[in-house]
Amino acid sequence: MDRLPLHQDSALRLRASLYALIRDFFAARDVLEVETPILSAAGNTEPNIESFGTLFSGHADAGARERWLRTSPEFALKRLLAAGVGDCYERGRVFRNGEAGRRHNPEFTMLEWYRVGFDHRRLMRETSDLVRAALALVGRDASVVEISYRDWFLAGLSIDPLCAAIETLQRPLEDSHINADGLTRDDWLDLLITHRLQPALPRERITLVHDFPATQCALARIRDGNPPLAERFELYLGPHEIANGYHELTDPVEQRARFENDNRRRRARGQRELPIDERLLAALANMPACAGVALGVDRLLMAMVKTDDIRDVLAFAFSDA
Repeated sequence: MDRLPLHQDSALRLRASLYALIRDFFAARDVLEVETPILSAAGNTEPNIESFGTLFSGHADAGARERWLRTSPEFALKRLLAAGVGDCYERGRVFRNGEAGRRHNPEFTMLEWYRVGFDHRRLMRETSDLVRAALALVGRDASVVEISYRDWFLAGLSIDPLCAAIETLQRPLEDSHINADGLTRDDWLDLLITHRLQPALPRERITLVHDFPATQCALARIRDGNPPLAERFELYLGPHEIANGYHELTDPVEQRARFENDNRRRRARGQRELPIDERLLAALANMPACAGVALGVDRLLMAMVKTDDIRDVLAFAFSDA
């Protein structure tokens, strides 16, 4: 076997150091490390995420034959929270079908953790603390800026994302030659972020964007107001999105409605509907008030070593696995 390139060997050693730092970071805060199943009888209903499926060939009494590789450990961690485990985290491999290239690998490493009694604003600051500690491993630091989703658009594009007409959202993207067929208002907002706002973020800055449109709530609580807002945040290190967190929804009726709406959207797109996680829904009513966040470890490593190619921080990319 050929020797690894020097930069890749260095990245693997940095990954090991980052894992040690993560363990120390959470041990100091009394957050329990746990390990949950990679295969589940339920799928991720989110239409923009495709799961890998497989079939179990053993005895029928073992459970559902069709299984899905997890796209995150979220549902299992929430069941542990409902069972009374308390603050917990997991670092492990997750899988998303169809995502491969310079910035994506179909299997990657996710760090996800939950803090009882936290809201999204408190958790985003803890997430920033972890990212700064990671940067210190490579002799770097970053300034930290907190900004609401609305103010980010107003400052960068002079557009109010909560009330602007869809034609107003399309105007800054006219030279990008985007096919508008089937795109929703939220799709245009996302395109403005990826094509205009994200690339303008300073490389040596952590940007914490909070309080999203209610239509982008995912699994977050919605705060009443005019307009209502999703209690959600995203962390960017330079132009790279690193983490996505929520003040978690604990209402099983509302969560079921969101899962069912996901499946309706999947059906409208010609995608397969996926089984809803009934065990999660049964547990939600007992889940304590908390906030949770998912952080892409490979994305963080990419930012740490200043590369735009995920293959530089992997032992073997998908094409070589």
